[in-house]
Amino acid sequence: MSSNKAVVCLWYESDAASAARFYAETFPNSSVGKVHASPSDNPSAKEGEPLTVDFTVLGIPCLGLNGGSYFKQSEAFSFQVITEDQEETDRYWNAIVGNGGQESMCGWCKDKWGVSWQITPRFLAEASTDSDKGRAKRVFEAMMKMKKIDIAALKAAADAAPAEA
Repeated sequence: MSSNKAVVCLWYESDAASAARFYAETFPNSSVGKVHASPSDNPSAKEGEPLTVDFTVLGIPCLGLNGGSYFKQSEAFSFQVITEDQEETDRYWNAIVGNGGQESMCGWCKDKWGVSWQITPRFLAEASTDSDKGRAKRVFEAMMKMKKIDIAALKAAADAAPAEA
């Protein structure tokens, strides 16, 4: 059990340890802690089978619960990963999608366990909230047409001359 006051609990059908290992191999400041066996039979695990796993993703303490198929992941929860450049954006996106995950829109993707990720370049996060509302709008509208974020295309949209009314 973590000594943190708050821990993100993620529900997996049966493979929390594999998910935790993937995250630890993919993201910096991530690790797998202890795997805890079920103390008795329950609807998702027999006594002695893995029930929970402690892990950290990008410094965020998590608990993976092998809870069975009763609940599913949804986009209502996602990890937002701020990236510094296109290479880092591509690396994380390709790791998640290339390991059985799915592309979505606007920098969102899901891993093979159904957990949602927002792979968000810092440029996008900053430019889409720029005090220059026209610039922010152009960047936002360019992002809305993308799956994986293309930073060069966002910068081109940001620097484009405003459309005349």
